[in-house]
Amino acid sequence: MPMQPWFPDAKLGVFIHYGIYAVAGAAESWSFYTGEMTHEQYMKQLDGFTASRYDPDAWAELFARVGAKYAVLTSRHHDGVALWDTDHRNLDVLRNTPASRDLVAGFVDALRARGLKVGLYYSHSDWNHPDYASERHPGPHIVPPNGYSHAEPGKEDPQAWARYLAYRDGQVRELVERFHPDVLWFDGEWERTEEQWRMRDLADLIHKGSPDTILNGRMLSYGDYATPEQGAPLQAPEGPWELCLTINDSWSFRPQDRDFKSVRQLVRYFTETIGMGGNLLLGAGPREDGTIPEEQIERLEGLGAWIARHSDAVYGTVAGLPPGHHYGPSTLSADRRTLYLVCFDAPRESVSVRGLRNSVRRATVLGTGTELGHHVTGGLDAVPGVTWIDAPEAADLDDEATVLAIELDGELDLYRGAGRN
Repeated sequence: MPMQPWFPDAKLGVFIHYGIYAVAGAAESWSFYTGEMTHEQYMKQLDGFTASRYDPDAWAELFARVGAKYAVLTSRHHDGVALWDTDHRNLDVLRNTPASRDLVAGFVDALRARGLKVGLYYSHSDWNHPDYASERHPGPHIVPPNGYSHAEPGKEDPQAWARYLAYRDGQVRELVERFHPDVLWFDGEWERTEEQWRMRDLADLIHKGSPDTILNGRMLSYGDYATPEQGAPLQAPEGPWELCLTINDSWSFRPQDRDFKSVRQLVRYFTETIGMGGNLLLGAGPREDGTIPEEQIERLEGLGAWIARHSDAVYGTVAGLPPGHHYGPSTLSADRRTLYLVCFDAPRESVSVRGLRNSVRRATVLGTGTELGHHVTGGLDAVPGVTWIDAPEAADLDDEATVLAIELDGELDLYRGAGRN
């Protein structure tokens, strides 16, 4: 389906991993496969999941305040625990935890009330479903969940697999028909082929119920955009994309994980991502009661404050200069007449742009409006010289990253040749 126009201009989203794993501060789903805890210990977390301070309106207010345009919630992770009132039951927070209520409905309503786009994460895999055979083989100290057989994918009982797909399709249909999400963010696709997952049928089901819902790349060939995880790409993926990234090293609430990225680092990730035409989907992991840890809020707010000071360089822009033209990220206004150059460190003397055929009408510091001098050196025939922008004074520098707005005499025109011999 055609990409929805809101997505490429969203720039920032928030990824919320919320589930029973927050009770013990365990890794979401994976902890009973990696040996961090037994399956029995993992499932005992059901008894401690209260969502007692869950306030989706406060979440939505935070997301909107920091400049995010969408958010994604884990409606069901690989552990099979659904966060909504599902009629296709295996495990869910209404009947199996003290939370005893639908957590997805409040999330959806709160986001829509703030004008934010709604994303729902859903795993193709369910490692707790009796009809699901996983290729993830438990370690020596781990009890296989529900006693199901770890048959090789594709060699399981065909009737069991048909029952599992009916369960998955039933849950996805509920998410689509009840919530009409703007994004369905799938995961867990690596355990089967596209044909085994019946991806075409699933995509048809989704678009029949909600034609405007976009799908991430973990719908394989039926995905609408790429979503590299944790590692920032050196080259932009083809088409629309987002980088999903954690604030520390964990997706879910892990109190022992204190390796938080600084606001400067997050600004760097963000500007490098939007400079290549992508969105940043930044992960936060609430505690089991539903509150987001203060350290994560501080970093979201720090990034949001930087975005607010430099919104012209963020929203309504497209990917900026290709590598080699400017030593740092850049974005370009939608009319292609203003370049925004990001400088992570204080420039010495000047900032250069190579291969610029345009003349510069005006150069300013974004946020302060201070005008900067500029001139061109060199150039011969069709090969342009180097455009030099005078370095801002210390008072005009931003603590996280300074942005220079370069107004051009027309649409951006770049030379990309090898020069004259």
